[in-house]
Amino acid sequence: MTLEELKSHVRTVVDWPEAGVRFRDVTPLFETPECFKTIVDTVCSHYQDIGVDRIAGVDARGFVIGGAVANQMHLPFVLVRKKGKLPFETLSEDYSLEYGKATIEVHADSVNKGERIAILDDLIATGGTLLAASKLFQRLDTVVAEVTAIIDLPELGGSKLLKESGLTVMSLIEFSEAE
Repeated sequence: MTLEELKSHVRTVVDWPEAGVRFRDVTPLFETPECFKTIVDTVCSHYQDIGVDRIAGVDARGFVIGGAVANQMHLPFVLVRKKGKLPFETLSEDYSLEYGKATIEVHADSVNKGERIAILDDLIATGGTLLAASKLFQRLDTVVAEVTAIIDLPELGGSKLLKESGLTVMSLIEFSEAE
C-alpha cells in the first residue's frame, strides 16, 4: 500500500468536536492491517536512517503508532500523557489546541541526557501538542531528532510553527481543508 492510498482510509468527521472542525479520524488506519503495516514500516525505515535512541508517543493515538514502532525497532518507548495520568515525578508543559488548552506530562526519569528522541502523534493541526512535547524533552536535555505525525493539516499552520521552532518535521500524508 502506498502512502497516498492511506488517505482513503482516514475518516473525516464534520463539526466534531465542535462546529467548524473537520476531525481527521485515524482509527480506520489502525483497524486496517495493510494501512497499519505501511505506517509502521515507513516510520521505522525512516528512523533507522536518522538514528534515534527512544520513541515517544503522545496521548492517546500517538501511543498506538509509537508503541508499534518502538517494539519493531527494539527501542524504549516513552509515554507523553495528559496531566494527572503518570504516577511518578513528572515535568509538565501547557499548550493551546485548535479548540482549547491542555497540559501534557512526562516522567522526569524517562530519558537519558543527550539521547536522540523521536516524538510521534497522529496529526499536526496547530502544532501545540508536538511543540509542548518537544519542550518537555528539551528540558530533560535530550535531542529531539524529529516530530512525526501520520497526518499534517498544513493550512492550520502547525508544521510551519514546528519548523520555525527549529524542529525537523515528518508527516506521511497531508489533507487540505477542502478535502
